[in-house]
Amino acid sequence: MRVAEVVVIGAGVIGAACAEALSASGLRVTVLDRGPLAAGTSAAGEGNVLVSDKESGSELDLALSSLRLWPALVADDDVEWDPKGGLVVATGDPEPLRLFADAQREVGVDARWTSRAEALEMEPHLTRRITAAVFYPQDAQLQPVLATQALLAKVRRRGGVLRPGVTALGLDTTGLHTSEGVIACEHVVNACGPWAGDVSRALGAPIAIAPRRGMVLVTAPLPPTVHHKVYDADYVGAVASGEADLQTSTVVESTAAGTVLIGSSRERVGFDESIRVRVLRELARKAVALFPALTDVPVMRAYGGFRPYAPDHLPVIGADPRVPGLWHATGHEGAGIGLAAATGALLAELITGATPHLDPHPFRVDRPGVMTCT
Repeated sequence: MRVAEVVVIGAGVIGAACAEALSASGLRVTVLDRGPLAAGTSAAGEGNVLVSDKESGSELDLALSSLRLWPALVADDDVEWDPKGGLVVATGDPEPLRLFADAQREVGVDARWTSRAEALEMEPHLTRRITAAVFYPQDAQLQPVLATQALLAKVRRRGGVLRPGVTALGLDTTGLHTSEGVIACEHVVNACGPWAGDVSRALGAPIAIAPRRGMVLVTAPLPPTVHHKVYDADYVGAVASGEADLQTSTVVESTAAGTVLIGSSRERVGFDESIRVRVLRELARKAVALFPALTDVPVMRAYGGFRPYAPDHLPVIGADPRVPGLWHATGHEGAGIGLAAATGALLAELITGATPHLDPHPFRVDRPGVMTCT
């Protein structure tokens, strides 16, 4: 029988951030994943570290905390950290965008109202149809797989154990039962992203986490064309929506390799991995409307991933009241990269009994809707 103080199930960016913070607190940590490390949802993301898409409230608080933590957390690692800022543009009535930015500014977000001329100076290839924009200099980007691997490397250097290819099967008083035997432990963290609902049922404490599918297009490398993360104002509404039907909004940004990432889509289709041409066509159409210069640019590939969706759109972070020693860290949907650093820190504080650096109550497991499944 193996022994650990904490077992983290899930080696994506949330699990890695939790494991890093727990190991930094001096605990013996084992990280399990049924597949390769950093190969699930974190490998299918854009790497966004955003405050621009979040309304005033607890998730924005978590995002601001994460934004402060990320730079120091990856300072010694090459994770393609790029604090390039985000530009949200309106092509219709600019008033909703203005009101949204005003509310964010009141709680500490650096949201700068930008005229049409200023936006076009920042992004010369933008459509001339824009009416106004808001610039968010705090927005950043990193490479999610590199970031996840960097966090896991810190865990390993502190004596932690990484075990890919191991499936969690159940939890009882003897420990965590896995496909490779039992691990005796004091705490188990369910950080399985969109699979957290399935894993929670196996552990005897079901939570209402479901997958939400997203698709991204990747162009061939280009000369400098898009200089910030740029998206239309509809993106905020799509993030907050709970609709199951397909929703798309324009998100365009460059990578360090010169490719351009084009998103984003949201669709609740279970774990269906099929590529839907109509989704890709819609993403391309909207991207070209925002950046006409992309019209004849070849698309190199397309990929999709599943995001962990909670009914109230808030992450689930904390102890499960039904099973002693069981904790959850999931439900971040498409914001997992940006929220990971603060999520790890908060979970480690709760497990070790330290004073939480922000209010954990909104993320509690026993809130309405999260524990309704059986």
